[in-house]
Amino acid sequence: MIKYKLICKNCDNFFDSWFSSSKEYDKLKKKNFLICHSCNSSKVEKSLMSPSVLKPKKNIVITNNKHKKVKKMIIEYQRFIKKNFDYVGKNFTYEARLLHYKNKKPIKGIYGSATKEELSELKEEGIEIEMMPWINDTTN
Repeated sequence: MIKYKLICKNCDNFFDSWFSSSKEYDKLKKKNFLICHSCNSSKVEKSLMSPSVLKPKKNIVITNNKHKKVKKMIIEYQRFIKKNFDYVGKNFTYEARLLHYKNKKPIKGIYGSATKEELSELKEEGIEIEMMPWINDTTN
């Protein structure tokens, strides 16, 4: 069995279809049996398709130096943040709005977690925020 991503040249609709072989696709194409399910056009052709790659079951440990440097830098930033900012957890958006709208100068900044939607809303409201990757370092 082979799976092709097909495109209708009439309406630009993409769809997938399975064939028993590439010869089977050619045979059906030649007989005009390949039809777009959106516009019923027979102007259907194969398009470029990326191969399906299986993901490994176990996590692969990356050992290159660049990755180690970046990870080390992120962990250093995290230590700085933990030392100099107050952790507010999942209440981040509430606390950020509280600081912004009460116009209070915080003694310390805050950090916590929020969804992408919540962060987008804060930015739309003019509340300054920064997002940073967070690594739970479990190595000794």
